[in-house]
Amino acid sequence: MMSTKKYIRIGLIGHPVAQSPSPRIHAHWMAQHAIAGAYEAVDVPPGGVRDAVQALAGKGFIGLNVTVPHKVEALGVCDDTSHTARSIGAVNTLLMRGGRIYGENTDSYGFSAALPPLGPAPALVLGAGGAARAVVHALAALGVPEIRVAARRPEAIEALRPIAPVTPAPWPAPAWALADIGLLVNTTSLGMAGQPPLPVDLTPLPHPAIVCDIVYKPLYTDLLLNAAARGNPVVTGIGMLLHQAARAFALWHGLTPAVTPALERAVLAG
Repeated sequence: MMSTKKYIRIGLIGHPVAQSPSPRIHAHWMAQHAIAGAYEAVDVPPGGVRDAVQALAGKGFIGLNVTVPHKVEALGVCDDTSHTARSIGAVNTLLMRGGRIYGENTDSYGFSAALPPLGPAPALVLGAGGAARAVVHALAALGVPEIRVAARRPEAIEALRPIAPVTPAPWPAPAWALADIGLLVNTTSLGMAGQPPLPVDLTPLPHPAIVCDIVYKPLYTDLLLNAAARGNPVVTGIGMLLHQAARAFALWHGLTPAVTPALERAVLAG
């Protein structure tokens, strides 16, 4: 007997995409929920997003994740976007339905969901690039009373102001920017495998302050190892990755999958 179950095609566009764990994450959830379909990674060069999205929609894809360097470019292919995506100025999730393209940004939600409860203290964000935009949006939504941003380029910090009020700090972050904060977040690539170390002195940081690095390769960067060694609670980047993926999955399939330690281990093992 021929199956009547609909086959769903989802994908990821970026450049490069070969090392992305997203196919493993979504394949896990699709199998768990008996969803017939496939999640495919598609390498798309810069400037090719519109043509790629239209081509994939023509092949029956109903949803796409968007990763670097396409999140801003993808905003321009959408017929409609969420308030969050418009505020951040980037999309990481597309839903194609009825000939129209809807854009969402789940990075802000993913970052918030990965954090423990925050106290009423300032936060310091290191970096002012695309990832920082989602983090600043999330911190503002969480009611953080002051969001400080340290970055090499002052103009990049200024570009964050439409998202939320921010307090500029010089690079590398000076002692005053760390001395009374409740959360430190690294959004730069510094400290990742193959990248230079992150130039931050944790000496002024209060010991109750949470330290977060949004990268997950390595899972424990030198920033997190140094913070944990001095007694600060730390948050790795794997939680943000999985929670933003769960929100995208819910948009496409109409159900919210579980983010579990077993899934985290499976992704990290890959």
